[in-house]
Amino acid sequence: MAARLSVLPSLRCLFDEPVQIRVAGLQPQQAVTLRASLLDESGELFQSHALYRAGSSGELDLSRSPALGGSYLGVEPMGLLWALQSKTPYKRLAKRNVLTPFSVDLEVYEGHGDDTSRLLGKCTNERWFLGEGVKRIPVREGRLRATLFLPPGPGPFPGLIDLYGSGGGLIEYRASLLASRGFVTLALAYMSFEDIPAMPETLELSYFEEAVNFLRKQQQVKDTGIGVLGLSKGGDLALSMATFLPGIKAAVSISGSSFNSFIPLEGDGFTIPVHPYDLGRVKISDESGIVDFSDVLDDHMDPATWDCRIPVERSLAKFLFLCGLDDMNWKSDLYCQDAVQRLQQHGRQVEFYSYAGAGHLLEPPYLPLCKVSIHRVLGMLVHWGGQWREHAKAQEDAWRRIQAFFWQHLMDSDIPKSKL
Repeated sequence: MAARLSVLPSLRCLFDEPVQIRVAGLQPQQAVTLRASLLDESGELFQSHALYRAGSSGELDLSRSPALGGSYLGVEPMGLLWALQSKTPYKRLAKRNVLTPFSVDLEVYEGHGDDTSRLLGKCTNERWFLGEGVKRIPVREGRLRATLFLPPGPGPFPGLIDLYGSGGGLIEYRASLLASRGFVTLALAYMSFEDIPAMPETLELSYFEEAVNFLRKQQQVKDTGIGVLGLSKGGDLALSMATFLPGIKAAVSISGSSFNSFIPLEGDGFTIPVHPYDLGRVKISDESGIVDFSDVLDDHMDPATWDCRIPVERSLAKFLFLCGLDDMNWKSDLYCQDAVQRLQQHGRQVEFYSYAGAGHLLEPPYLPLCKVSIHRVLGMLVHWGGQWREHAKAQEDAWRRIQAFFWQHLMDSDIPKSKL
């Protein structure tokens, strides 16, 4: 092997960290193909590739050199990561066991097109979801089904509750990354996990209050209030928690709703019913069987649906709304705008960012776009939407905004530097 492939500043990093990929020792103007490969925990292979031409000194720097073809075009320093795709259609790259890294094998081959059989150099980038010294603690206290992640050191740190969507399960990879960035984070299951049904008849606000109380009791948690972060169904739950539960100071809703969706929410002496919907309005692609849910809900502006609204205007919490304008699962831009307008009319502080070309599943950066996947609870192929490059840029921006928002409102501090 004639070339040296390097990942800077280190071959080992957190998954959300950008790296500099360089190749040295090539011939001037030499045509090469870079490939990335990642084997997930189920044995599924995700791959990407891009065509490059070395500079006059025989070096290649992906932060400056444009890709001439392949999985993406142009200068994309992290393109090999966010462009990863599986050969099996409709697979979503998600980390199940955060105690192990994703290993990304990087290779550089001579030539473009069919003639790329000669390997010139290779290395492996270990991308971790759990920073050095971060503790992972399973929580089975009372009804709680959760995992607590503690940053190293005595703190105090801002405390977060992390909620995923109606696919259920106990999803840890976002929470573990947030803990690696200095937040005590509780990943909380509320559907389809252990003794929690796949589709509960109701969701009880008291369950989420248990989670808040548990987190506030932790010695390392700063006593300035709790943050809550939710995606999809978790987004409207985050709004409900910030509206009805004491101690929630800041809430982020990603691709969520301004009303209660799909499962009644029971509070202390009240119930928020489910926003009316009609599954007859589901659109199913004849060829692929992919399901588009975006039209199933009744008009959210119809006063007949307003008893399903979450009265966010009553909340004293600060809010951040994020959504993709290419969301093919949910009219999240419309639903976010509804909540934002109601909050603004009541003089509440609110931030709202929508991203052109981004889909429903806005994840931590460098996780590749998932346009379509099987919904774990429904068992259907669901269309999430999104365009590759635009979605990748949106995830980078959203991740920065989420952290800055929580630091501002839970800690009144600058974002600290955190390294693996």
